[in-house]
Amino acid sequence: MGANSSTINELSENDYLKKLSGTEAISENEPFWNQLLSFTFSTPTNSTDSKLLEEATISICKALIENNPRTGNLGALIRVFLSRTKELKISAECQNQLFIWQAHNALFIICCLLKVFISHVSEEELLLHFSYQKKEPGTYESDIEDLLEELLLCLIHLIVEVPLLDITYSILLEAVTALVVFLSCQLFHKEIIHESIIHKYLMQGRCLPYTSRLVKTLLYNFIRQERSPPPGSHVFQPQEDGGGLLYGLASGVASGLWTVLTLGGVGSKPTAIQEQSSPLANQSLLLLLVLANLTDAPDCPNPFRQAIMSFRNTQDSSVPSSPSPHTFQINFNSLYTALCEQQKSDQATLLLYTLLHQNSNVRMYVLARTDIESLVVPILEILYHVEERNSHHVYMSLIILLILTEDDGFNRSIHEVILKNITWYSERVLTEISLGSLLILVVIRTIQYNMTRTRDKYLHTNCLAALANMSAQFRSLHQYAAQRIISLFALLSKKHNKVLEQATQSLRGSLGSDDSPFPDYAQDLSVIEEVIRMMLEIINSCLSNSLHHNPNLVYALLYKRELFEQFRSHPSFQDIMQNIDMVIGFFSSRLEQAGSDLSVERVLEVIKQGAVSLPKDRLRKFPELKFKYVEEEQPEEFFIPYVWSLVYNSGVGLYWNPQDIQLFTMDSG
Repeated sequence: MGANSSTINELSENDYLKKLSGTEAISENEPFWNQLLSFTFSTPTNSTDSKLLEEATISICKALIENNPRTGNLGALIRVFLSRTKELKISAECQNQLFIWQAHNALFIICCLLKVFISHVSEEELLLHFSYQKKEPGTYESDIEDLLEELLLCLIHLIVEVPLLDITYSILLEAVTALVVFLSCQLFHKEIIHESIIHKYLMQGRCLPYTSRLVKTLLYNFIRQERSPPPGSHVFQPQEDGGGLLYGLASGVASGLWTVLTLGGVGSKPTAIQEQSSPLANQSLLLLLVLANLTDAPDCPNPFRQAIMSFRNTQDSSVPSSPSPHTFQINFNSLYTALCEQQKSDQATLLLYTLLHQNSNVRMYVLARTDIESLVVPILEILYHVEERNSHHVYMSLIILLILTEDDGFNRSIHEVILKNITWYSERVLTEISLGSLLILVVIRTIQYNMTRTRDKYLHTNCLAALANMSAQFRSLHQYAAQRIISLFALLSKKHNKVLEQATQSLRGSLGSDDSPFPDYAQDLSVIEEVIRMMLEIINSCLSNSLHHNPNLVYALLYKRELFEQFRSHPSFQDIMQNIDMVIGFFSSRLEQAGSDLSVERVLEVIKQGAVSLPKDRLRKFPELKFKYVEEEQPEEFFIPYVWSLVYNSGVGLYWNPQDIQLFTMDSG
């Protein structure tokens, strides 16, 4: 960049950047701005390129932080940008590339500067930097206009008004990124921010009327998944005669142009990742999640969260009983398709969780879909590859399943959906299995993984709660799913016996030593017994409500009947064991009457016949197992760091020095 610059390493010596950050105040009307903004540059789309850019320009940014109180050049640059965005929508419609080009370049520079300002100065100091302006030679004072709010409003207006075209893609992406950067002050605070002037401007100021349009636009950006235009499509190319806009402009200002710099974009061959992904969709989703998780103001609930909680389907013509001031309508079919296709990313899973948990319209629509497998199978695949996923992604996936299993209709329908050839399930070839049985298999596998690796009680609880919600509706369980239910109980039983033995040995050892510490096996035993109780209740719920639909579970129960003998007289399990004991006794008697050396097919036939004649009144009734997901009392303590860890790790044109981050440690993201 600059007249003689051709590599990113030379940016720190670029004459125009040095003048911008120097000690000389630059008027908004000077030709300098045309020269500064007439460069061709591809916005970085990964954190590696962004890191290179920041390292090359950090000295320029710090110099501006030092000199801006005397020059007001940051404010001048912002006013130049604002003046060039007034006709941006018309420019897009008229294909006026020059206008869009220079406006993008101005915003790109502003974004780079703001990122460093926000990471190095307090919000109060940042406000002052926006207010510095040269009034007349030698005198400076705070400007009465609120340039910060004006810029925020302009960015939102740009996002919601300017159409998405090849020539506008970059500036729309930069506008979304700029809003993320404005809100990134949270990264540099250990505590959750509850009061912020930037939050206030967005949630209560002149930006407030644009709330629903902004949320809707960001959602549609996610839905559309528009890929970045081919390299060069949004940059002025020389015409065949050697003329063309860029060439003519370069001839006019000569050394005033920055030379073309390719940073993984313009002029270079796109990578496979660039070809397959949509930076605008990803950045829009991240911004949406950041906005949705802003804390409520003391006198004003978060309007972005209100919009997310209340939007409706375009097919819904009913009049809401208590309409939200920020409600809008969007195509639910398109949204559902995008959610199904994008579940491999943490942020898409978090969006799905947010919508299912907070928007009853979306939840009802999803539960009414006849192709629910399109959504559930990708989530199960996330859980199946638990070793490759971070813990937050696993938690969100499990909670989504828990929310879905709160609905009896869902629990019935998943056993009616038959899937063919689940190739990613490698433990066993599954040529044909119901969605319900696959769900059971994956959840049980997650429990077993957790027992041997992470040992997280919260994860156990959610897995078991989902199984419990489904248990009364178990239908035609696949033989492998039935086996895995009993195998999990066998694993728990074995673990129970091991801890019981350790506790006994520890107690004996402690009798001979007054001061030797020993582990709290009583607590471990209590936790394991709680899980065993839950498993027994799940088995009992299935037997009590749908025994005749599940001969494979009865078969597995009989095959491993000795597992249950030790719990028959246990005070914690006596009541729940009555039904299981009765079922085992009833069908064992039937099989004895049928003779010996029975084939598997004959055993299943006897079980099916016996299920019809089993007196239902002999089974003791227990309260229905129903668990409902309840969000933590202070959800922001979890969700805000989580969302910002997604932003930090997204690699979409943003980089922050890990040493500056205060909100979370780098190994927790």
